[in-house]
Amino acid sequence: MRTDMVSGGGPALFRLVRFWSRRWAAGITHDEGGDVAHILVLEAIAAAGRPAQIGAVAVELGLDRSNASRMLAATVAAGLVTRTVSPQDARRTWLDLTPAGEDLLAGARAWQEQTFARLVADWPAADARRFAAYLVRLASSSSSSSSSPSGAS
Repeated sequence: MRTDMVSGGGPALFRLVRFWSRRWAAGITHDEGGDVAHILVLEAIAAAGRPAQIGAVAVELGLDRSNASRMLAATVAAGLVTRTVSPQDARRTWLDLTPAGEDLLAGARAWQEQTFARLVADWPAADARRFAAYLVRLASSSSSSSSSPSGAS
């Protein structure tokens, strides 16, 4: 680990996470009319690969399977996600977004993109693009190589 080159990066990252975790949901749900838990489930399904299975969604959410199932049930009841039996294995269930789920996820992502654009509006364009690429890289490596803090895997 190269901590000598990233001094201050960890605290800055977690300060941003704390700041935005309290604000993004209010902005998205106010603008898009969704519930934050629904948006989290939609994002988890999209990140897990579509169609997704509950185990993969639980990992993306950082929750155990039981808690993820409760969140998923509410999102299904809201008409945002479908459950279908896998044609390859009847013991497995596939999860995917309904058109309403697609719309809510698209709105949430648009809000996120607009917020990012506002945050870096006074940056040189090359810096903003580079920072965005680094964030995407960090998010990709984090979700694919780390386990959740709750032990879901």
